[in-house]
Amino acid sequence: MNPAKPAVRSSVDPGAPVGPGTSAPAAPERSGRSPKDMAISLLVILLPIAVLFAAHRFLLNGDQPVVVDPAPAVAQARSANAFPVSEPRGLGEDWRSIAASFRQVEGGRTLRIGYVTPKGAGVQLVQSTVPVEKLLPAELSDSARPEGPIELGGRNWLWYAARPGERALVLLEPARTLVIVGDAPETELTTLAATVT
Repeated sequence: MNPAKPAVRSSVDPGAPVGPGTSAPAAPERSGRSPKDMAISLLVILLPIAVLFAAHRFLLNGDQPVVVDPAPAVAQARSANAFPVSEPRGLGEDWRSIAASFRQVEGGRTLRIGYVTPKGAGVQLVQSTVPVEKLLPAELSDSARPEGPIELGGRNWLWYAARPGERALVLLEPARTLVIVGDAPETELTTLAATVT
């Protein structure tokens, strides 16, 4: 006995005409868009984006750093009573504090305040009880060496070469070390050091 063969279904539409006069289905028509139409569409998309970017940058000062109040970090350092805490006094409004933190770190405690100077450079004021032999390599670089003394605000600071493009002022005290470091000109570094009280 032969098993019944399954019926084969034809994929041909029974209602479709068959014969020598039939033609293949027509290809879909191409869009009638010209390069000019595409450029206009792109302009419609990009123009609002450009307007928003310009408004953010020029009207809302979107490229300016976000200013933070260092007072909470300074108060936290004072309440910890780990070292005498100093603050800059008399800096102009064009000195903007952009970061401030007080932390327990390996070897001690550190208060760090970051500034953008009037000339747009970055400077950090660091006050720490971390031993100098650990603090200075971490803040300045392993190759940091003193370059000479300078008296500022009645205190004897030391100039240091720091990372490439940076200079530093260091004040060594029994209870803490102060470091002012950044890529600002020397005049701005000394201005900050002279106001630290």
